Amino acid sequence: MPIPRGDAVALARALIQIDSRNPTLAPDSPGEGDCARALASVLDDWGFSVQLIESEPGRPSVVARIGPDDAPALMLNGHLDVVGVEGMVHEPFAAEIRNDRIYGRGSADMKGGLAAICAAAVTAASANSNRQILVTAVVDEEYESLGMRALLAAGIRAEAAIIAEPTRLAICPAHRGFAWFDVALRGRAAHGSRYDVGVDAITHAGLLLAELERLEQTREAGPRHPLLGRGSLHASTIRGGVGLSTYPESCNLEIERRTLPGESGEKALREITDACARVKAKHSNFDARITLTTAQLPSDVPLDSPIVKRLEGALGREGMPVRIEGLSAWTDAALLNEAGIPTVCFGPGDIALAHAAEEFVPVEEIESATRVLTRVVREWCETE
Repeated sequence: MPIPRGDAVALARALIQIDSRNPTLAPDSPGEGDCARALASVLDDWGFSVQLIESEPGRPSVVARIGPDDAPALMLNGHLDVVGVEGMVHEPFAAEIRNDRIYGRGSADMKGGLAAICAAAVTAASANSNRQILVTAVVDEEYESLGMRALLAAGIRAEAAIIAEPTRLAICPAHRGFAWFDVALRGRAAHGSRYDVGVDAITHAGLLLAELERLEQTREAGPRHPLLGRGSLHASTIRGGVGLSTYPESCNLEIERRTLPGESGEKALREITDACARVKAKHSNFDARITLTTAQLPSDVPLDSPIVKRLEGALGREGMPVRIEGLSAWTDAALLNEAGIPTVCFGPGDIALAHAAEEFVPVEEIESATRVLTRVVREWCETE
């Protein structure tokens, strides 16, 4: 069924009804392909110049343009993939409207926002402008950001970008990064009665966790970001042991460190390495090997940057409150900022509902986001 030109609510419902679970997170899912092709078809009908860029076979991201190809571009971005649906308390892909809310997996995170940017772009962009509007809808944001990485590798660039992540219509110029670590602790297997021989790898994991907890308690007095507060560290998983009567030979910890702008995965690695050294100084048979498995940079855009000011002005002219907040979750904004594209998050829905058993987006917020973004697009296109 055709989507009326510029109808954000109808487009949001149509996208939510398509199962686009990330196949890495939900191996039984069809992936993002059907959703990408459906969106590409709508945007083509609406007059965009559309192309699909695959990061992996069958997983295309959408790139849609209005305006001259070589003109300064404003990017409006969203992601196509959603997480799994286990434990949801309503139909995940029905896109039912109840109490002025659209329910469904991906409604808040972030097909409501994706629909808003598409509707705003087609409503306000001008093919006769000397500026360009670039709508990108990417795959795999929920896992490795393969879609955004592929777009950047293909040379997609813009003067600035807005990602329509669910921010409850707050402007979010910053979010934390993260680093994931695997800590392999080695002990010595022995019969449970042989304390003179056995080395308990699980107890050593506990000693390290206690040391890291002491470090965590110091963060309240440590570096803080005006929008994000402090960094953090927590133990995510622990595995070890083979039986009640055996000293455990090994224990594995997985640890996540959330980093502030200015912090890095390497800095977090040094923190854990130093904590291990302090334990080792007290327990000579302590043996831990630390691996930094994944790290993503934080994102931070100055509050006086032009893209923040454009959103502030558009909100004010729509008679809406201007709120500037830090976003708790990681987003592709970090990759865009690293590539030199000042990027902020702004969109309908609440990040607290992302990945939740009940997920919805208020219709009114989709409509409000569309009006604000329409102003931003129009003013961008009218800039000399």
